This record gives sequence, C-alpha cells and structure tokens, in this order.
Amino acid sequence: MAGALLLIGLSACNRNSSGGDVMASVNGRKIYRSEVDKYYANQTAGSDQQPTGEQAVSLRLSILNELMETEILMQRAEKLGLLATDEEVDRKLNEIKSPYTAEEFNKRLQDKKITLDDFTRDLRRSLTRDKVLNKEITSRINITDQDVTNYYNEHKAEFNLIEAQYHLAKIMVSGMANGQVHNLQNSKAQNAAEASKKIQMIANRLDSGDDFATMAMNYSEDPDTSNNGGDIGMVPESSLKTADPTTRDAVMKLKPGQYTQAIPVLNPANHQPVGYIIWKLIAKEPAGQRDLNDPRVQQAIRQQLRDRREQLLKAAYYESLRDDAKVRNYYAEEVLKNAGTTK
Repeated sequence: MAGALLLIGLSACNRNSSGGDVMASVNGRKIYRSEVDKYYANQTAGSDQQPTGEQAVSLRLSILNELMETEILMQRAEKLGLLATDEEVDRKLNEIKSPYTAEEFNKRLQDKKITLDDFTRDLRRSLTRDKVLNKEITSRINITDQDVTNYYNEHKAEFNLIEAQYHLAKIMVSGMANGQVHNLQNSKAQNAAEASKKIQMIANRLDSGDDFATMAMNYSEDPDTSNNGGDIGMVPESSLKTADPTTRDAVMKLKPGQYTQAIPVLNPANHQPVGYIIWKLIAKEPAGQRDLNDPRVQQAIRQQLRDRREQLLKAAYYESLRDDAKVRNYYAEEVLKNAGTTK
C-alpha cells in the first residue's frame, strides 16, 4: 500500500496542453503541482527525514486544500475590488525586510526554500485575505458595553487574581497513534517521527508570519484547545513553577505576543520525545482584584469576546464561500481511485 501511495504522490494529477500538472481547479482556475511542491518543500525544510508514502500524500492533500481555500478567497476579493495593491505589498515587504540586511533576508528565503517572488505572492495573498475578512467579518463585529458588563458579572471571580497570571495558548502535536483530533485539517501524527516533522512544519510557518491561533485551529492535536485557537486561558504562576523546568523557563522568559521553540514532551519511561508543544504568551496579569472600571479588564473582555465571535464567523464564512464555488480536487480523486484498487 505504501508503495502505491508513493506512486500516487508522484503522479496523481491531470495533464493540460501546456504540459503542467493540474492538481485542482476552483471555478475553472487551475492549481498546479509546481505550486503545491513549493509549499511542500517549505513546510518540510529543516526536517532530517522527508515524508514518504502516506505521509507525503497526506501533506500534499492538506497543502492543496489550503490553496483551494485561498483561491476561493482571492476570487471573492476580485469581486469586491479588494485585491492588495502593489503599493500595499511593497510597503509591507519593506517593513518585514527592515530588521535584516539584504544578505540575511535572502538567506532566510533560501532556508525556507522559496524565492522573493514566492514570498511576495504570498504576502499579496495575506494582505488581500486580511482586507476581505476585515470588510466581511471584522468590521461587522460590535461588542457593546453591555456585553462587557454581562461577561464581567458572570465571570467576576476570574478577575480576582491572588497571584500573577499568564494568559497562554499552545499548539500540541502527539506521536501517539491513538486518540482523535478535532482540528480543521484533520491532521494527526501517527508516531514520534511524524510528530517531529509536523511540529517543524508548524514552527517554520509561525516564523514566516502565519497566525498562531489559525495554525492551532488547523493543526494542533489538543482536543480541548484546537478549536479555540490554542487558547488555554489564564495560568497561575504557581502552576508554571511546578511544570517541568524546560517549559517553566521558556514560558516565563516570554514577552506578550512571543512564542517558544518546540518543547519536547518526554516519555517518563525512556525519556524519548512522544510529542511537542509550542507555547505562546498572550498576556501577563499581576496579582490583585480587577474592577470592571479597570481599562485592562474592559479591554481583555472586549478582545476575548471579539476573538471568539471572529473565529466563529470566519469558519462560517469560509464554509459559505466554498459552498458557492465550483471546486474540483483531481489529486484527491486519484488518491481515492488508486488506493481503492490497490491490494
């Protein structure tokens, strides 16, 4: 079976007259293997062992699904007149490049196995996506003062902090084959080697600017937090001090908005990694009672309510757009066809 699936991974596609491999189409617009392969190389960069067999096919299916969703959104942006302009792209590109010399920036691109044109294209897509979602989703969200007051009254104990609190989020990958996942990509590592490759892919994408909450929703294997962008809420400082030293030291060094490197979860029997966690510090609150009149309390509640509503509406929005699109995934069809006839 593995050999057959690897063959699928190398050849499953349609051929067009220009000789390119068409892996999918969205409302007639084609997505080619060359683009999927670029993202594949980027996401596996830095991994000691490249995916093979079912792993390689699964990763390409996941990448292709994201590219189809992106294309659907880009076509929506065209209809709305919201495609990012050259000026917007150049401004953002210069902002990203500013901390680096030209040589350093080019080295980062080489490490990620992408060209400047690839990076600029993705930047244009990212800016376009933000413009569309801001118009269609974010700008329509209205959190009222009454919403804030109601939340505070219902959760007043949350704001009585007897010790410093760390507002954390996490992305977790497990090498244990058992258990179910609830992330949007239905992505699950089956062993320690797959977990290592997967967490490296996630780290690469975070370093490239991908949103932490979105990556958690798509790939985290923690069933309790993946659907909430990895947000685990407030953690008291005393709990951190009793955590393993590696996690404790890494988290307590973070500033709000920063995230750790991938931290191994070790099997206590043999001290070998069975999974990995990336932690993000969203905010840190000192000890003490917080009153509703405290601007920090109002801001925290308003932001939490906004984030929850935004995540819900985004998920519904993507599903709505996909329902209206004519999507054809040739690669998935070939995978099903070949796997179904392989002994």
